[in-house]
Amino acid sequence: MKGLSKVVEALSVATLLAAPGLRAQGAEFSLGGGVGFPLGDFNDVAKTGWHGLAAISFVPNGSPVGLQFDGQYQQFKLDAGGSSGLKERIIMGTANVVFKFKTSEESAFRPYLIGGGGVYNLKTTGSSTPGTIIQGGTTKFGLDGGVGFDFKTGGLGLFIEDRYHHVFTSGGSTSFMPISIGIRFGGD
Repeated sequence: MKGLSKVVEALSVATLLAAPGLRAQGAEFSLGGGVGFPLGDFNDVAKTGWHGLAAISFVPNGSPVGLQFDGQYQQFKLDAGGSSGLKERIIMGTANVVFKFKTSEESAFRPYLIGGGGVYNLKTTGSSTPGTIIQGGTTKFGLDGGVGFDFKTGGLGLFIEDRYHHVFTSGGSTSFMPISIGIRFGGD
């Protein structure tokens, strides 16, 4: 966890230093996090979790359509068979199409749709019984889609986003819905 906090600190400093250059190129950099809700069969064994994300997006000036590449870390506590020490960790990288709805130039509120696919690494860790540590993982493909809202003034803003993720796992699927809040730098 200490290493993760150092990565987040380094990304934050790099973002602050790069923000003026990103704005000139039409790129945005995002940092955020929030709560994740397991869905479907995954909801039978997992509890509400948490996540963090970092993303970079490119929406050409004058165009409502752009691209966003993001990475997320999700963690859910598992409640399978009465064990309380198991966690499901999901690290993912997705590529998405972003459609930003046209609003007036003066408006700070900017809604958008986002959707795409990516690679998801799922790993169960922890102890199910005293003295037993479980570590198993797999990498699968998945799809995601959702809606978000930017609240921007100039090159700095807040965002709130809700996405649905569907991972194609063996014998079924793993689905979850993270709700994110964060900051964006750059862009228009």
